[in-house]
Amino acid sequence: MSSLPLGTIGRETRGEWTTLSHCPLMIAHLSGRLLSKQPNQVIIDVQGVGYQVNIPLSTFYEVGETGTSIQLLIHTHVREDSLALFGFKTVKEKQLFEQLTSVSGIGPRLGITILSGMSVDELIPAIRQNNLPRLTSIPGVGRKTAERMVVELRDKLSKVEAAAADILSSVGTISQPQEDVISALVNLGYPKALAERAIQKVVSASGAGQSFEVLLKSSLQELSK
Repeated sequence: MSSLPLGTIGRETRGEWTTLSHCPLMIAHLSGRLLSKQPNQVIIDVQGVGYQVNIPLSTFYEVGETGTSIQLLIHTHVREDSLALFGFKTVKEKQLFEQLTSVSGIGPRLGITILSGMSVDELIPAIRQNNLPRLTSIPGVGRKTAERMVVELRDKLSKVEAAAADILSSVGTISQPQEDVISALVNLGYPKALAERAIQKVVSASGAGQSFEVLLKSSLQELSK
């Protein structure tokens, strides 16, 4: 049987592959079992097929151990000779990635690097406030690239912020102990977005009426997974 070139979509007929060049494969979501993980990449087994997915560090911290179930939102990047998948745990991460890669000079690899170097909650204000020193502190982002990010994205971030608002409204009001735990986790060095997601998972699993001490312990256990 002839080999199928990476990114080619086709079907096998009598031992030969027929390319379906007019049938684009756009994967938007994957749900399966985590086969392996690295800080910038995971492999997901979906019904016996392994999908290699590029991820930012924020998503790496959120996925479980190998062998556990995993779900990711997917951006499919198609080029003439390749197909690459980029995965995210949250809608706002995926949307910001797609905004970033619309900027001249920022490809999907650099987009992942940017999201690994700064959380969404830090990156949006940095762009809005024209904080070039903060943006250029991200590996791979020079001054010209940072300036293009500000010019091209400053007025286009409402969609990402709307997604963040929808997520917050869906989890309800955050109690004072929950806010205190988020603050404590941030002081310990965790990104705010990760701290908020850890709290959401703990509250979803065990309920909201827990003390600060219990919430903090449970959140630290969640973040250590």
